[in-house]
Amino acid sequence: MEFGKLGVSPAIMKAITEMGFKEPTPIQEQGIPLLLQGEDIIGQAQTGTGKTAAFGICILERIISKPAQARKVRALVLAPTRELAVQITGEIQKIGKYVDARVLAVYGGQDIEKQLGPLHSGVDVVVGTPGRLLDHIERGTLRLDHVEVVVLDEADRMLDMGFIEDIEKILQKTPTSRQTLLFSATMPHEINQLGKRYLKSPQEIRVSEDSLSVKNIKQYYVEVSKFDRLNALLIMLSQKKPHLALIFVRTKRGADRLNEILLDRGFHSLALHGDMSQNKRDRSMEAFRKKHINILVATDLASRGLDVTDISHVINFDTTDDPYTYVHRIGRTGRMGKNGEAISFVFFDQSSLVGILEKVSDSKIEQIKMEIKPELLPKRVRFTPHADEGRGRGGRFGSEGHGRPGSSRGSFSRGGSREGGRGGPRGGSRGGRRDSNRREASKDIHSRGHQYFGRRG
Repeated sequence: MEFGKLGVSPAIMKAITEMGFKEPTPIQEQGIPLLLQGEDIIGQAQTGTGKTAAFGICILERIISKPAQARKVRALVLAPTRELAVQITGEIQKIGKYVDARVLAVYGGQDIEKQLGPLHSGVDVVVGTPGRLLDHIERGTLRLDHVEVVVLDEADRMLDMGFIEDIEKILQKTPTSRQTLLFSATMPHEINQLGKRYLKSPQEIRVSEDSLSVKNIKQYYVEVSKFDRLNALLIMLSQKKPHLALIFVRTKRGADRLNEILLDRGFHSLALHGDMSQNKRDRSMEAFRKKHINILVATDLASRGLDVTDISHVINFDTTDDPYTYVHRIGRTGRMGKNGEAISFVFFDQSSLVGILEKVSDSKIEQIKMEIKPELLPKRVRFTPHADEGRGRGGRFGSEGHGRPGSSRGSFSRGGSREGGRGGPRGGSRGGRRDSNRREASKDIHSRGHQYFGRRG
């Protein structure tokens, strides 16, 4: 089935075609017709099934069909985390590229004053975390009298984070005539009770988590010794040249160490884990989403709620022994009808784990046999940045030395360009003058890296 057959308007069809969407996912195919009819929905589906596009299309179609004389908040989306709120906002903005709709994300951790201006000017859709939404409601800066659609996204996560009371307070501020959509990966008793209290004769959509997660994903495993795993990863990255790769590790320390080694080898990577400040996590996600880097090294913090549709490879550097965590991880690729690859490194004594993962994912995991030879190891790699990335002195990421996205001191590698020339993707002249020291230090980094990654976990 095509999106056009679901009754999607031309303006939205144009945008989703440009986004590369070809055929609707099961939850879109089942849900969009019901949503457009104004039905309340309870959808059991995880991140990556296309539910954001489903309810985003519903919200935008309502705005198209009934243009308002003045901008009032007509749709409200509740999300458990600021990362997810930002991702949902971006997705709706892309789908509504040719629609006259203003979408705003509000969340804690950002100066509330920055959110007051857009709210005062008028917005059509607000996507926010429960705590910050309540702050605005209590201040009188957010009124929900004209809300027509409320979406509760990842309701089970909001339950786990203790937001249920906040959600109920917010729902009580909205008109009873609203359309309410509730999405959750699991359906614990408390979520079912919430649905009974606030949804009107809801239609239920249940999508198989496992089959959706792996439908377009080719799965592979590589048997390695604990001493060869790091070299196998470096060779794999050099040969595969992934468009966007998400590498999972078990520990925060492991994420930082592996990121250091990849940077030293010239790969453009960043780390993402729970010990980073929220600001740094946001910058890492922004750089990855906008393709200013092509490798993100993450703990399981990123395995759920990370909404980047173009990830070509998921690599389990530390392969989890929890099969459902495995499904969540690899579900970051092969999304929205696109193909992806998932590669897991397993030690020789973990061979039985492959069978367990095959069973829960209901698919074959093929073995890749690799030759681990010194001459196959990448010396340096050259990364072509995305067209948006700043170049030269004064570019988007600054012009000198090492830094992080948005920093004034450079971009993603420690040490600037090898020639110490102009700024750009690898920093500038000041970084170049430190490069000889960096090459000496790299020997120690790789030595420590092998020692660290030689251990199990």
